[in-house]
Amino acid sequence: LLFQILGAVILGFGIWILADKTSFIAVLQTSSPSLKTGAYILIGVGALTMLMGFLGCLGAVNEIRCLLGLYFTCLMIILITQVAAGLVIYFQKETLKEELSHIVGSLIENYDPLNDDERNLQGAWDYVQIQIACCGWTGAKDWENNEILINQSMTAYPCSCSNSSKDSQVDSGFCNLDVNGTATSADWPVHEQGCMDGVEKWLKDNLGVILGVCTGVAVIELLGMILSISLCKNIHSEDYTKVPKS
Repeated sequence: LLFQILGAVILGFGIWILADKTSFIAVLQTSSPSLKTGAYILIGVGALTMLMGFLGCLGAVNEIRCLLGLYFTCLMIILITQVAAGLVIYFQKETLKEELSHIVGSLIENYDPLNDDERNLQGAWDYVQIQIACCGWTGAKDWENNEILINQSMTAYPCSCSNSSKDSQVDSGFCNLDVNGTATSADWPVHEQGCMDGVEKWLKDNLGVILGVCTGVAVIELLGMILSISLCKNIHSEDYTKVPKS
């Protein structure tokens, strides 16, 4: 039952990544095929874990060694895959960071409030900037590459970046700056922190929780493997003692 619950959680997390349209995950999954692939893998692993939990229960109740062996093998494969994925993410973190920087940079450069085709993606990025209280990826200067703001001589700025109370009711699009002539991002009433720093700070603050969940899942899987092996041995011993002596 525990593994079926675990599988349901993993499955639900994968579905959430694909369905989410209002957070930083939406920015990533819309722009990065690798995250979509990861979501499908999570869905597959979740479904497989639920199936293995059912087979493990069936094998334990009916003392079927074949099902318990299959249960052990699948758990071992899942655990090895999780460890491998964690190692890949750790050693490729700089590459992933560069890819993420390119994705967000392209989004900011082409941001257009009148573009209905990209409204969900742009809305997700506005949501990120509001929630994290940040502006751009490395800072507000990133928005100086936006084509619309360039055409307006930087006399407007993204409303979702604003740190002014007068813009608190506007969460998307551009707000006008009260200046004559031209301006720069340094003149905007926006947050100084870039979203990259905000995301990194969030990860550091929640690192203990993330590691705790991952460790807990790994421990549960190891206990399941140990339990399945023990049951297999007990079933073998019981069957052997029932054989009549000659």
